[in-house]
Amino acid sequence: MAENESLESVPEHERILQEIESTDTACVGPTLRSVYDDQPNAHQRFMEKLDARIRNHDREIEKMCNFHHQGFVDAITELLKVRADAGKLKVQVTDTNRRLQEAGKEVIAQTEDSIRCRIQQRNIATVVDKLQLCLPALEMYSKLKEQMDVKRYYSALKTMEQLENIYLPKVGQYRFCQIMIENLPKLREEIKDISMSDLKDFLESIRKHSDRIGETAMKQALQQKTFHIALHKQTGMNYKKSACVVNGIVPEDDHRRSEQNADEDGEPEEEVLTAQDLVDFSPVYRCLHIYSVLGDKETFENYYRKQRRKQARLVLQPQSNMHETVEGYRKYFSQIVGFFVVEDHILHVTQGLVTRAFTDELWNMALAKIIAVLRTHSSYCTDPDLVLELKNLIVVFADTVQGYGFLVNRLFDLLFEIRDQYNETLLKKWTGLFREIFETDNYSPIPIANEDELRTVISKFPFQDSELDKQTFPKKLPMSQSVPQIYMQVKEFIYASLKFSESLHRSSTEIDDMLRKSTNLLLTRTLSGCLQNLIKKPHIGLTELVQIIINTTHLEQACKYLEDFITNITNISTETVHTTRLYGLSTFKDARHAAEGEIYTKLNQKIDEFIQLADYDWTMSEPDGRASGYLMDLINFLRSTFQVFTHLPSNTNDHAAMSGKVAQTACMSACKHLSTSLTQMLLDCELKQISMGAIQQFNLDVIQCELFASSDPVPGFQGDTLQLAFIDLRQLLDLFMVWDWSTYLADYGQPTSKYLRVNPSTALTLLEKMKDTSKKNQLFAQFRKNDRDKQRLIETVVKQLRSLVNGMSHHT
Repeated sequence: MAENESLESVPEHERILQEIESTDTACVGPTLRSVYDDQPNAHQRFMEKLDARIRNHDREIEKMCNFHHQGFVDAITELLKVRADAGKLKVQVTDTNRRLQEAGKEVIAQTEDSIRCRIQQRNIATVVDKLQLCLPALEMYSKLKEQMDVKRYYSALKTMEQLENIYLPKVGQYRFCQIMIENLPKLREEIKDISMSDLKDFLESIRKHSDRIGETAMKQALQQKTFHIALHKQTGMNYKKSACVVNGIVPEDDHRRSEQNADEDGEPEEEVLTAQDLVDFSPVYRCLHIYSVLGDKETFENYYRKQRRKQARLVLQPQSNMHETVEGYRKYFSQIVGFFVVEDHILHVTQGLVTRAFTDELWNMALAKIIAVLRTHSSYCTDPDLVLELKNLIVVFADTVQGYGFLVNRLFDLLFEIRDQYNETLLKKWTGLFREIFETDNYSPIPIANEDELRTVISKFPFQDSELDKQTFPKKLPMSQSVPQIYMQVKEFIYASLKFSESLHRSSTEIDDMLRKSTNLLLTRTLSGCLQNLIKKPHIGLTELVQIIINTTHLEQACKYLEDFITNITNISTETVHTTRLYGLSTFKDARHAAEGEIYTKLNQKIDEFIQLADYDWTMSEPDGRASGYLMDLINFLRSTFQVFTHLPSNTNDHAAMSGKVAQTACMSACKHLSTSLTQMLLDCELKQISMGAIQQFNLDVIQCELFASSDPVPGFQGDTLQLAFIDLRQLLDLFMVWDWSTYLADYGQPTSKYLRVNPSTALTLLEKMKDTSKKNQLFAQFRKNDRDKQRLIETVVKQLRSLVNGMSHHT
């Protein structure tokens, strides 16, 4: 078996040896491990096999060496021979190399120089090529800097666009290009800031010059209007009012005519200035273009409009004392006109920066503010001349802005409000004028010495009197000097009122109506008020009141001439067109009634003053035998007073005839008042007792009053009409004088009673004053001594009178 195993392991060991011989040394490990994994004693057998293989190889090596030994020896011998030749060759080569090196040093140097030059040439060519590529970009950037330096910002922005879109992309790899690219946005912002700064300067400039621009535009509008009015008057043709030329430029034909007119007048015409002459608009154009190029046009438009709105509010804010002078109003209007002239110019020379809607919005805002300001400030004006100048300014202002396409209807509506204010100031002014006229009037008929003086008065006042014409000089006109003065002042008022109505774009009919209404206000309110105040003044006496009645009568008659005066001004006939009538008739009629009432009042006051001087001795036993002194003085005063009334007009004119009745009414009123005052004196509750002697003395005074009434102090009374004023007092005194109580009591209540006007209560009151009511009363002492029956009769009469009085009260 061992032998068998040995035989089996031989091929295996052979295989292992072959693997070891043919395998890489690093992979021998697994092969050697397999030797130890085999059967026992395999290792020993493998080692034996390995030794046998080594010995086998040694024998082959020895054979190989023996075979090649002779050739090796020969090769060595040859090699030794070659070594000697090689040494010689080396020396030669070394020497040749040395000589070659020495000879090639200059060549090498020149070659290196040549190489260096070649490199430089190549680099130069490259640089030239690159510079050719960069030069346009650099030139454009240099151009950009120059444009910035000379403030050609719009061109600079165009250059930036070319740099960004054409030149810089070609050289974008260079660092300087990156620097340029980084600088361009900064330059754009710088341009925006500079242009915005220029715009702010422009806005400040137009704010400063707006009043001058507006003043020029308004002046040119006024010149055009004046020219067309003059032309219309010369040719008789109707020219429509030409609109103001944009920016205040006068049309060539108009300008030529203006120059001709100036030459004819010998005065050089002022140079026509436009908005461009006063303000440099280039900043706003430049800024608009710049922002348009930058794609930020909307921002610029919004900023511009916002700033102009702010400026509009500032322009529309008036000075607090603007209403004091016309210059304040003129400057205010000039600033507003200048503002809108600039906006109109911007509207027409730029596209989109300002729109018509924007300017209309600004105008509507401005118009509301202007109307509010004018409405407030005009209310402060107390000088009609200032209000009139304000009106003229508003008209020129309206005509000017209307020429630029703005609606001004509300301004003309405002003028109607200001017209009322103007009329109020006129009325206040004429109130002072009327008062001055009344204060300086002497309230005497106007003396006329000759024809010239008469002609002078008639030229001022339309007076006609055929009877007066027949008289010789010197003579007197019935009215006082205030009448023609008042008439002239009324005409002056009409002229002043007419001045405001001019240029209001109203028809003649409307102007006529305005004149008549304002004149009516003057007559019914101002003149009437002045007359009423005049009549109430304490220093105006009866003579003055009589003259005032005469004056108002003539002024009333002159009203028709005032209507004709207005008709001639407006060419509006009252016959063809329904017009407002003048209310002078009612005005002067009311003044006359007031004067008449004042005459009655003053007469009664004068009578009261005389009555207060009465000093009766109510306990006298016998009368003095003559009338009281105070009463005679009163009657003399009444006689002299009623003589003044002979100056009152009494012609056929109905209104004048009414004034002629004033004397009769005043005389009747005075007599009635005198009768009442005397009766009240008898019945005064403070008067406790009256003697029969006092009654008799009182009767003498009443007789004087009756004699005065019957003496016809004022012509025109029929019969004993005037004496009837004393009938009540006469019957009362007769009853007591005659002591006819039986007749009175018997006939009481009968229409034919002798004492019909004696009231029982009045008789009772007076009778009780004559009755003995105390021990101190000695009035009826003699009756008690002589006739006690009479005392009983008085008691009986008193009882009967009381029963009558009580019956009357119960019946009532």
